[in-house]
Amino acid sequence: MACFFFRLFCHVRCTDHHPSPLQISLLAGSDFWRTMPIPGKGVPSIKTTDGPNGARGEFFTNGTPVRNVSRSYIKCYFFFNGKNLQAALFPCGVSMAAAWNLDMMEEIGRHLADEAKARGAHVLLAPTICMHRSPLGGRNFESYSEDPFLTGKLAASYIRGLQSKGIAATIKHFVGNEQETERQAYDAIIAERPLREIYLKPFEIAIRDASPWALMSSYNMVNGVHADEHLHTMRDILRGEWGWDGAIISDWTGTYATAPSIKAGVDIEMPGPSKWRKTDQVLAALERGEITHREIEELAGNVLYLVDRTKGLDDHSPEPSEKSIDNPSTRSLILQAGIEGLVLLKNDKNVLPVTDAKKIALIGPNVKRAIASGGGSAGLAPYYKTTPWDGFQGRFDGELTFASGCDSSKWMPLASPYCTTPDGEPGVRLEYYNGDQFNGEPAVVQTKAGTDLWLWDSAPKSVLPAYSFKVKATLTPKSTGNHTFSFASVGPGRLFLNGELFINIWNWTEEGEAMFSASEDVLKSIHLEEGKPVELLVESTNEVRPASKVAIIRRSHDYGGCRIGYQEEDKIDRIQEAVDTAKAADVAVLVVGLDAEWESEGYDRQTMDLPKDGSQNRLVEAVLQANPRTIVVNQSGTPVTMPWADRAPAIIQAWYQGQEAGNALADVILGNASPSGKLPTTFPVKIQDNPSYHNWPCENLKTVYGEGIYIGYRHYERSKIAPLFPFGHGLTYTSFNYGAAKSSSTVLSEPDRISISIPITNAGSVAASEVVQAYVRDVKSSLPRPEKELQAFSKVSLQPGETKEVTLELDKYSVGYFDTSLTETGAWIAEEGVFEVLIGSSSVDIRLVVALPFLEFLLL
Repeated sequence: MACFFFRLFCHVRCTDHHPSPLQISLLAGSDFWRTMPIPGKGVPSIKTTDGPNGARGEFFTNGTPVRNVSRSYIKCYFFFNGKNLQAALFPCGVSMAAAWNLDMMEEIGRHLADEAKARGAHVLLAPTICMHRSPLGGRNFESYSEDPFLTGKLAASYIRGLQSKGIAATIKHFVGNEQETERQAYDAIIAERPLREIYLKPFEIAIRDASPWALMSSYNMVNGVHADEHLHTMRDILRGEWGWDGAIISDWTGTYATAPSIKAGVDIEMPGPSKWRKTDQVLAALERGEITHREIEELAGNVLYLVDRTKGLDDHSPEPSEKSIDNPSTRSLILQAGIEGLVLLKNDKNVLPVTDAKKIALIGPNVKRAIASGGGSAGLAPYYKTTPWDGFQGRFDGELTFASGCDSSKWMPLASPYCTTPDGEPGVRLEYYNGDQFNGEPAVVQTKAGTDLWLWDSAPKSVLPAYSFKVKATLTPKSTGNHTFSFASVGPGRLFLNGELFINIWNWTEEGEAMFSASEDVLKSIHLEEGKPVELLVESTNEVRPASKVAIIRRSHDYGGCRIGYQEEDKIDRIQEAVDTAKAADVAVLVVGLDAEWESEGYDRQTMDLPKDGSQNRLVEAVLQANPRTIVVNQSGTPVTMPWADRAPAIIQAWYQGQEAGNALADVILGNASPSGKLPTTFPVKIQDNPSYHNWPCENLKTVYGEGIYIGYRHYERSKIAPLFPFGHGLTYTSFNYGAAKSSSTVLSEPDRISISIPITNAGSVAASEVVQAYVRDVKSSLPRPEKELQAFSKVSLQPGETKEVTLELDKYSVGYFDTSLTETGAWIAEEGVFEVLIGSSSVDIRLVVALPFLEFLLL
């Protein structure tokens, strides 16, 4: 099919067994986000955009240009609106998964398609469907679950919704990308059985059920071979066994050589312009016999097929300008997704919902901050944000009080609120120079609202590939004290105050975590006076640092940028203030957790503890002692240790819930809606209980997946380690009775499906939803298998006293496992024998058991 499109629409045929340069040009992007057009042959370009919980648009950070002020052959001035074009911000992936709602996931996909179209994009770089191998995974919030079945089914629904409106889904990252530490260098050592049963399984389910139009390869190596060059997973399994016909896109800078990734079938190297697929490089590889013309043509055809599926090869209309389309239906869906994703972990003595309080104390570092998403590719500028404070103000008629309690920021707050440009505008002035020596006049001048100046995709093309830049601003302190600056840079960098060198990291060697590839954050304090301005100057370039990295990445200049932080001295006892506030209230709602600084692309968490330095745990303990009616709300994309869990009467896991986060939380706490979320990942008591603990993140750049198929709840049950909160757990404001199960058949055979129906009754006085979960246990297997594996689920909404039939379907895939001893490469097998279907409200709360004989020995 792909080659058909290439020949029919492009009319570029090979001659004398040599590929056309036009064919080769299609194998890499034209710029950071777009595929290569061929105007002379009528082939348009298509645009990609991040990400999983919203379509961000063109710029990763630092805004969308809104007006061109003046232009000359020397200077080009752009003014920015101070933030990216606004977009709908949905709950993060793990929060979507916590809703366990396939219909809602499909509806989210449809709305994200509209958002992508509003950004002028044809391909959404989502969903992320890697496994939660460790609670420390920096990007777990963006993914769905520790369970491959739940992940695959949710992804399939998301994909169907997205592609029903003509926007391509891009499932990622294929494969073994369960950590961010050394993500472009580590080698995931995964045996064939766990590779098949755990890490490839969600991709297989998504492809079988929804056929995504694109897939993104991962940065890491798999069993000694870069993922983008891995013939076994790419050619043998993805293209061969699964018969998938979509386009494979590399992760950005995730190709490492010319021939191997072409050989493996990566269709598009991103971003452009190409590093590895210039015409002469590809022709040289062809001449050496490393690749064939047929492989080049196949890849070019796959690119054209993607273009035709999305934009259409006959559509030569110009790319539309990006726009915002904030609308009530999307707002309503995001609020509903937020409510359904909230997980009520504990509710002793029915502390929740709060219906009788006249005075509520809102306490914690996240009360007046909108903790709406994790960091990295999932980030965007939402249409609006709602904090917990906002949500309660709009929904509670009584008195609200507030205390922050502590500071949980990973990095110093940005200096931008205190800054003005040399022209007196809010923000900072950014001057770009051609070359890395600050020579001559600035080539481009921009005004930026923020001091988080990561220039990955926003540096002007006119100054590439090598440039230097200066940041100029006037900072005016709002108080007198010993105030602190922080400074980090991607390349060489130095910060001046009033013309004096203040922080010098020009030749830094220790890598930090900000901006994916920057230096460590350097902090330095100085006494400043209220209202007395300070002149800031930063000098930096896009030279590669540390210098030793040049030999590894094979380029001397890369992405530039810097981050300037600033915080004024705080002389208040924040915990005592919180204690006094809690004592004076009827109920205390304590909002703690992580944020986009602690959980992000590019690095993993270092500990499962709440940051920072124990301050949040001390705050929780103090508030619990001050007010016995304390509800602890944790906002994070991953499990955290909760040493106070036994003493807290109520705990809510609130994830990162997008632009309606504050409203969703207030609705649930105040009883406007019942929580219905279930954990898609196990919360262990401590990090040492997790199966990856002994080989995380890597040793000598090798990450051994030594736990095999026993990740998540599979491990805790096999090892008989009680978690803090189990997989699938989540309470509501009511209770449910499970009636007797009825099966459509007494046996399961290869071509058939079996339906199991269970009457579920809402036995309480509050309308709520229940997630009915079905786990399969192989009673007697030739190989060791988990105690149980999730193989079906359904969410049902019930009024008080109402009963509905819930139907769960099982098929041959529900009982199979991978046996490496069968055939040369191993095979999926379903053994004859008796299987038990365990039906319940969580992985440990099993209400019914149904015996199900499988009558055949079958290679799947």
